[in-house]
Amino acid sequence: MMDRNEVKQQKGFLANVTEFVLLLVLVFLIRTFGFGLYQVPTGSMETTMLVGERFFADKFSYVVRNPERGEIIAFNEPTYRYSANQLVKLWEHYVWGPANWTKRVIGMPGDTVKGVIEDGKPVIYLNGRKLNEPYLNKYPLIHVRNRSWCSFDSSRPLDMQPFYNITDPVKTLDGDYELLYPGTPLRTSFDCPAILKQGKRVWNGSDEFTVELGADEYWVMGDNRLGSQDSRCFGPIKRATIHARIVFRIWSIDSTASWWIVDLIKHPVSFWQRIRWDRFFQRVK
Repeated sequence: MMDRNEVKQQKGFLANVTEFVLLLVLVFLIRTFGFGLYQVPTGSMETTMLVGERFFADKFSYVVRNPERGEIIAFNEPTYRYSANQLVKLWEHYVWGPANWTKRVIGMPGDTVKGVIEDGKPVIYLNGRKLNEPYLNKYPLIHVRNRSWCSFDSSRPLDMQPFYNITDPVKTLDGDYELLYPGTPLRTSFDCPAILKQGKRVWNGSDEFTVELGADEYWVMGDNRLGSQDSRCFGPIKRATIHARIVFRIWSIDSTASWWIVDLIKHPVSFWQRIRWDRFFQRVK
């Protein structure tokens, strides 16, 4: 038989284990239904969101309401293939599975969204009315060897760029930088599937498309239309894949490292030079 001290120790151990499990459950619930922290891995939302920025996301709002047009959302990678096993699928959906993607809601359930080329530039019609999009990237994209394409302020020299550290831009045969200008139509883009036709739906990665959204569908696009793989390529997304609304920028650094401390250790000097101090602690919309 155990003496009183052993019984007390066992009860204490069980109490500690119970508290630890409850803490894990609480953290899981908060992370799943409360809020999240997100890092921007691509330039699809430039210049609203830049590569290397970290954001606070509100998940609770979407527990009690649906996303609204114009909001910046985080959702599960739309091309991810979930397991046929339901338990594994739940794990993938809520714990570890598809990557988080970030885009802006353009069309909501029941909307008709149409992309056309007018006067040589792409425009979007929403339910028959031209959509005003002040959030679109107004800067050209420059082709850079070490980072593909990124936003470029042509009024500033290379060593004084506001967005990225541009060190090795690609030049054309004429000696000019290789640039893509805002408003350039995309006839096809990215590694998209063949043209899909389902009634009036047509999308293949280009700026010309027509879609009538179903009762559970959203049309999402990046603010950087020349550098965004979005609904133009993969079509509408389902409500169940949307899990957060991006609301606040915490900090900003020109880095692709997942952990800033690793970048600091590897590059203790340039790390501080790549911090975008003017983009800290800002609400995004």
